[in-house]
Amino acid sequence: MEPGGGPDGSTVVVDGLSIDSRTLRPGQLFAAVSGARDGHDYVADAVAAGAGACLVERVDAGALAGTPAIVVPSVDRALADLARLVRSRIDATASGRVVGVTGSVGKTTTKDLLASVLRRRFLTAASEKSFNNELGVPLTLANAPDGVEAVVVEMGARGHGHVRTLCDLAAPSVGVVTLVAAVHSEFMGGVDRIAEAKSELVESLPADGVAVLNADDPRVAAMAGVTAARVVTFGTAGDVRATDVRLDDDLCARFTLHVPGGSAAVRLGVRGEHNVANALAAAAAAGVLGVEVGEIAAGLADPELSPWRMELTHAPSGLVVLNDAYNANPTSMLAALRSLAALDAARRVAVLGYMAELGADEATEHRRVAGAAAELGLEVVTVGTDLYGVPPVDGIDGVLQALAGLGAGDAVLVKASRSAGLERIAAALSDSPGGPGPAA
Repeated sequence: MEPGGGPDGSTVVVDGLSIDSRTLRPGQLFAAVSGARDGHDYVADAVAAGAGACLVERVDAGALAGTPAIVVPSVDRALADLARLVRSRIDATASGRVVGVTGSVGKTTTKDLLASVLRRRFLTAASEKSFNNELGVPLTLANAPDGVEAVVVEMGARGHGHVRTLCDLAAPSVGVVTLVAAVHSEFMGGVDRIAEAKSELVESLPADGVAVLNADDPRVAAMAGVTAARVVTFGTAGDVRATDVRLDDDLCARFTLHVPGGSAAVRLGVRGEHNVANALAAAAAAGVLGVEVGEIAAGLADPELSPWRMELTHAPSGLVVLNDAYNANPTSMLAALRSLAALDAARRVAVLGYMAELGADEATEHRRVAGAAAELGLEVVTVGTDLYGVPPVDGIDGVLQALAGLGAGDAVLVKASRSAGLERIAAALSDSPGGPGPAA
């Protein structure tokens, strides 16, 4: 990537893009984006970390300390332009193999599984963690390696038009829609309106592209009517499906994968029966890109997953901790509760926090989750909210006190929306040498 001339008129070459001075790698272009914090306040930190150049709206010569700067009216708009430029260059090596993944639930896991499968055959880049917005997509494209042969771009939406904007940047040739559910409904309206927002991905596909749709979700299946692309389905009655599904003792699904032209046995490398659907979505997308069923099965078995999603650990006390604390909504919460119920344990306790952005339905949805937990025979401990109808405990110490006495033969699920920060509770439970108890 060549951002422009250096102070002496020479060409400056940068290696990738960063918007975070804390994780910037030497040689990257640092983009001073403004959000909750102003990135211009961290230019000096980025320079100290080895930034090759800085993309800024205003110049602070002292902070730059001689590091080349590209001065633009808007860093956000410049990132969008950069994304389009990089995408046009990627087409030389990854033509037809840029995949967009969206949906209310499961898109990050589907992205991770698909990237694992595609890496069996192609030099592959994929969105990091859940970097799926107007900043994350430029990061994914700009940080793709030279000669990249396949790119998987996760696409989130907090409103109508968001996915269409991301498609304008990434220009996917294959689009995957996982599931439509009541997520971000505070901003996006009812489920039908959410489906309209997600359908922007398949509407944006070229006529020679492929839409990969969930046959088991009527709203997603109906998206076949809004795209000129070829449609491939996954699910119980889809073109790609699973039979003989069963969970092992670690909650990993084993099943027979069926794709057009073949089948293979799979031991899925992510926990929870609900992730079988995400595996089928990944398998369908990989299949249309020419990956053979044996390679698909191998990739599904050994993915590199984003953190805090169905992570299962054993504390020194023998307590089993299921950490699914990255995010939560009613659909994913119910799936996680079913996974906890499937564990072979004497006591099963769900430590639950707030589910955000549910709007007017939040009280009803929290109570529905609590009711489902009761039907599954699970105990519930809540943190930071009384919406479940259970008096909440206070922070990590409160949880550890509430779980005192749990140990070998027992299991705990930790889950909430990202803003609740419950991963710290999962870590405290996993590290507790003598079982849960007040922190020292």
